[in-house]
Parts: sequence; C-alpha cells; structure tokens
Amino acid sequence: MRSDTAIGASLIKQARMRAGLSQVRLAQLSGRAKVQIGRWETGLVAPSLDTLLELLRICGFDLALTLQPYQPVDDRRLVALQQQSPEARLERMLRRVEREPER
Repeated sequence: MRSDTAIGASLIKQARMRAGLSQVRLAQLSGRAKVQIGRWETGLVAPSLDTLLELLRICGFDLALTLQPYQPVDDRRLVALQQQSPEARLERMLRRVEREPER
C-alpha cells in the first residue's frame, strides 16, 4: 500500500470514529455505498482529494492543505517492521518501552 493511500485511509477512519459514525452512517451521509467507505478505510483504493475532504467535513473535520518542502523518507525500516510477525513487533515495542526513562 502506498503511504499516501495509508494516510488517507487512516484519516477517514479516525474522522469517522471521532464523529461517532458507523461506516453505514457515513455512507448514508455521503451518498456512497458502505462497501466503498470500507475500501477507502482499509486502503484498498484511495479516494480523490475532493472526496477525502468531503468525507472529513461530513465528520466535522477539515484538512489544512499547505505546501511543505518534500523530504523523501527511507521506508526500508518500515517495510522490514511490517514483515515481522505481530508478536515480534510487540516484543520490540516492549523492549523499547523498558529502555525509556519514566517521565
């Protein structure tokens, strides 16, 4: 999944959940099929920018669009983490938490 597709998926799901809406209700409010909302939220397909903004606004949120300098990200580490089992990722996270000082 492309990172921009994943970001859009996350934004839609977060906005819907914060608004207390089900996928069915968001579909009704937006005039779209529930299955389409599900596809966007899972990142199977990406909505157009106009559709993304519309969905976020239906949920009561807006997305500030500003130009920022592009900084490519080396995502090899992220890809390697995604290929690990959930158990391995959890163990890694727990080791990291144990190393951090209490605040």
